Order: sequence, then structure tokens, then C-alpha cells
Amino acid sequence: MRVRVQPQAPRSEIVGWRADGTLSVRVAAPPVEGRANTALAALLAVALDVSPSAVTIERGARGRDKLVRVRGCTPEEIRRRLKGEAG
Repeated sequence: MRVRVQPQAPRSEIVGWRADGTLSVRVAAPPVEGRANTALAALLAVALDVSPSAVTIERGARGRDKLVRVRGCTPEEIRRRLKGEAG
């Protein structure tokens, strides 16, 4: 799934789905030494009820726009599980 990340936010949260189908997420961690990526993976793992190792960043590790893979979840399952998480 495509994810747009805002690092150094006041708190970590899933904002919701954008019109283009990208998931918007804020993380409190800074974009230094992979901390924002680690925070993103941990946040998604909790929200999707999967292990942190099931969440991998396939592309965009150094940018705000990322391609994230969640092992064991279909795109439909991800949308269903995140439906109540936004905000």
C-alpha cells in the first residue's frame, strides 16, 4: 500500500485515506537513522493487529512517500482493519 508519512508530528496517528488511495500517517519520531520508518512500522502493526516484522517498507525509506507491504493481509483487509483507526 502507498503511505504518506509526516515525521516529527506532535503524536503518532493514522490520519486516514487520501483521495488518491494513499494512507496518510503522522509519526512523532524524527526522520533520522530510520526512526520514523521504525515508528511507522510499529504503528501500522498495532493498527492492523500483525507482528512488527510483517510490516516492511519496500520503497521510499528516505522519503515521505513510501510503498509498504504487510505480509498476511490483502489490500481489502488493510482497508477494513484501518476503517476505524483514522483520526
